[in-house]
Amino acid sequence: MEKIVVTIPAYNEEKSIGYVVRDIKEVLSGKKYSYTILVVDDGSKDKTKEIAEKNGAIVVSHNRNLGLAQAFRTEMKECLKLNADIIVHTDADGQYLAEDIPRLIEQVKGGYDLVLGNRFIGGIESMPVLKQLGNLAFSNTISKIVRYRVGDCQTGFRAFTSEVAKIEIGSDHTYTQEQIIRAVNLGFKIKEIPTYFRKRNGESRLMKNPFEYAFKAWINILRIYRDYRPLKFFGSIGLFFFLLGVFIGIILVLNFIFTGRVGHLPLTILSIMLVIIGVQIGLFGFLADMKK
Repeated sequence: MEKIVVTIPAYNEEKSIGYVVRDIKEVLSGKKYSYTILVVDDGSKDKTKEIAEKNGAIVVSHNRNLGLAQAFRTEMKECLKLNADIIVHTDADGQYLAEDIPRLIEQVKGGYDLVLGNRFIGGIESMPVLKQLGNLAFSNTISKIVRYRVGDCQTGFRAFTSEVAKIEIGSDHTYTQEQIIRAVNLGFKIKEIPTYFRKRNGESRLMKNPFEYAFKAWINILRIYRDYRPLKFFGSIGLFFFLLGVFIGIILVLNFIFTGRVGHLPLTILSIMLVIIGVQIGLFGFLADMKK
């Protein structure tokens, strides 16, 4: 029988962590799974740890709030220590349904390495339109990077094998996307299933500033794009500089043809420099693509 670890990152979730753990226990006990519930307390200042332990979860605590990505890295390390065969990752606020967990598990047992709960095909009770559009934009970007269609790359509701859990996550803000990108590049089998997303009671505690999070997340997306598609990343930048240099050069040539006057020397130098820089950046992207 596979050992299942359900892991939950939590930060000041005393109002919800108790019933989240109880719901998971009720669902998994009814399915006769061998399971453990692990809560990573990310420096909570309330009674999250005590309530989680009281309801039967193993709790690993950070001394201070380190953020989502570090909490996830701690989760993976502890799951591997527990010799988990299948890891289920969910949230502490109760927005994902515990009864959907067996559906994730069965897909992993059926041969998939990473199974994602897609909220957009499963139903969303409440999510701001701006956030929905942002999520879809993220998913579209990630899909282009990995050349594999992912409908909901930011879902925190997912199940995966211990081999996927060993994937190193370097980002501080986009661990959900980075796990998918690295899993696709390593050849793991991925599947999405519908999952329902309930309305949250209160504000998110793990993601304090959505605008700051979104900005840093997009920076990390660019870094991931650089690492996994260097030719396209550097090629696009190089092409911009090259075309800008050519454009300035054309203006100078046309000016000479129609006026007979030699163009402005600084502009001529700028045009040549932009073309050289563009070519160099493009060559750098080409070399990086060969080495990746």
